[in-house]
Amino acid sequence: MRDYVITTDNNSDLPESYYQEHGVGCTYLSYAMDGVNYTHDNFLPDHEFYDRMRNGSLPTTAQVNPENVKKLMEPYLKEGKDILHIAFSSGLSGSYNSTRIAAQDLMEEYPERKIIVVDSLAASLGQGLLVYLAQEKKEAGEDMETVAKWAQDNRDHMVHLFTVDDLDHLYRGGRVSKTTAVLGGMLNIKPVMHVDNAGKLIPIGKVRGRKKALLELVRIMDEKLGSHKDSCDTIFISHGDCQEDAQFVVDKVKEKYPIKTVVMNYVCATIGAHSGPGTVALFFVGDEK
Repeated sequence: MRDYVITTDNNSDLPESYYQEHGVGCTYLSYAMDGVNYTHDNFLPDHEFYDRMRNGSLPTTAQVNPENVKKLMEPYLKEGKDILHIAFSSGLSGSYNSTRIAAQDLMEEYPERKIIVVDSLAASLGQGLLVYLAQEKKEAGEDMETVAKWAQDNRDHMVHLFTVDDLDHLYRGGRVSKTTAVLGGMLNIKPVMHVDNAGKLIPIGKVRGRKKALLELVRIMDEKLGSHKDSCDTIFISHGDCQEDAQFVVDKVKEKYPIKTVVMNYVCATIGAHSGPGTVALFFVGDEK
């Protein structure tokens, strides 16, 4: 079997320790805030990033750059490794297309090597869950083409459920209308959203109050699991600097299912810039998104 590596981008929200321990390569999107451009070398600590947003700073983000993708991939190619890259949803960013361009250029330079780029149609730890499960299959000895096909065939089973605390950030990103944001703030309405099979952010409900919104994530999980109810032992959860709320959701899920594995991490800045502080997102494998 030809040697290969799985790579992704930091919108997968997996902990840095995971990339290092499992040899998963990662490229990083940049963001700007208060007149300063931040790249992986100088990212703000997560808590500070969200604190600045709470105090009125408005970050902007940029999609992955093909040159940065090449910097990630080329050393692996020189080592004689093929690459399976699982990219941030094309429904939310141009990063997937940038990665495809970089991969095509590199395969012309290294015609003996192969690069497969899979559009995860996922975000945050939904993308991370797909990477995690693909890496498990790689470590079990499956070849790159088999794992790539599995990722392609199973990406629509990575269920994303999330809520936000402040609709203004979604309004700025064009995800909700100004009227929805204003009325939501006045009436304490919290949206419940998911990422659909096209990789786009879609509202699927709304409730009044923060605690009800968190409980609604758990309730909808029951519906989305379908045939996976009896085998559900892994959940991923990301948050916008609100770990206690994320842990509340974990505890409620554990009351219902024999969860053995929980991966929790911050929503990275390039997604958090659009979702804001107070985001809680729950991910698991279900029958359909």
